[in-house]
Order: sequence, then C-alpha cells, then structure tokens
Amino acid sequence: MSDDEHSTVLFQVPTPGVSRSGVRSYAGTLERDVAEGKTFCCLITSDRELQRLNREFRKHDSVTDVLSFPSADGNTLGEIAISFSRAKAQAGEYGHSVEQEIEILMLHGVLHLLGMDHETDRGQMARAENPGAAFLRRALAAALPAF
Repeated sequence: MSDDEHSTVLFQVPTPGVSRSGVRSYAGTLERDVAEGKTFCCLITSDRELQRLNREFRKHDSVTDVLSFPSADGNTLGEIAISFSRAKAQAGEYGHSVEQEIEILMLHGVLHLLGMDHETDRGQMARAENPGAAFLRRALAAALPAF
C-alpha cells in the first residue's frame, strides 16, 4: 500500500446530523489503530440497499444495520455497508448521536473484516469491541469543547 491510499467512506444517502469529515477521520483512525494499516471502504446507504445486499450475498431477505465483505485479493481489508436509517433508529434507542452509531457500526464491520464473528466466537468479538467503544468515548471527549 502506498502512503496516499486511505480508507474511503462513501455517502449514498443524505446524512443529517452527521459530520462526514468526522466519520471519514474515524475511518482513518480505525485503519491505523484497529486494521493495522489495511484500508477498507465503507458505504453509508439506505435500508433498501442493505436489504438487497443481504439478500444477494447472505441469502437473507431482511434489512440489517451493517454488512461486511472481506477482500478476495487481500490488498485491502474489504468493504462495509451501513444503513443510515438503522443507525439513526439505533442511536435513538441507545441514547447517543447517529454519528456515534455509525462509528460503532463501522468498528463492528472492521472487526468482521479482521475475521471475528460474534455468532460463533464465544464473546471474542464483544470483548474486542469494548476497548473500541472506550477508545471512541475517549476520542469523542477529546473532540468536544470543555465546558
């Protein structure tokens, strides 16, 4: 990988209340601190697109919040797709911003790309996500102005 290649975040839908530059910056942080420098692409899209991708690649005809697709060639980590609508709904349920939820889902997707699977790993992925959540909280606290 050359120095000018970085992880990419593509926004396919409007994302009110989300700092796109903040989400892109977080992708860079994940690339550096979690993915060990491997790049990935993250698509922020609609429920309809997530359902289509889920149906096509996982044979599940339902909406989901995040999907991950490992790279076949190993040159990049892979691709992640996140439903903005699901992220917004879950942010309301969990009491944080939609931007934070997108970042949590992005971390979740990256962990899948690294080979973790919460459905079969007996809690390994959940344990890996906890330090990530703590890192996210610290990063957000540092970014917010002191009152």
